[in-house]
Amino acid sequence: MAITTGGGENDSDMISAINITPLVDVMLVLLIIFLITIPVATHSVKVKLPVDLDQPTKTKPGTLVLAVTADGRMWWNTQPVENRADLLEHLEDLARQKPQPQVQIRGDKDAKYTSIGAIVAACQQAGLSHVDFITEKPR
Repeated sequence: MAITTGGGENDSDMISAINITPLVDVMLVLLIIFLITIPVATHSVKVKLPVDLDQPTKTKPGTLVLAVTADGRMWWNTQPVENRADLLEHLEDLARQKPQPQVQIRGDKDAKYTSIGAIVAACQQAGLSHVDFITEKPR
């Protein structure tokens, strides 16, 4: 865009300048729009959830079932477990067996995640490689 000054017809009187104020205004508006919309887009992560299988649970002999009740108490098959150190000691004994037995975790739907997470962490710390979760089929 060329702007002329007053009355001369000489080319040396022309001033070359581009007004970038509207461009800066548009860029700032776009920046604000992107800053507002990007956090909303990242919170809606698409996750494909697992589907229940129609197969009943097959419990092999020697399979260990760890249960967590709604109040956070742990059970080793049908025996109560007093604390995490006791659980870890029993799991380490299992981890030394060849082949390692399968561990199934039954968590009450009202149990806190930390109670079930403590069992999973103890299994991992003990070195158990096959840990399953037991769920019920939705009605």
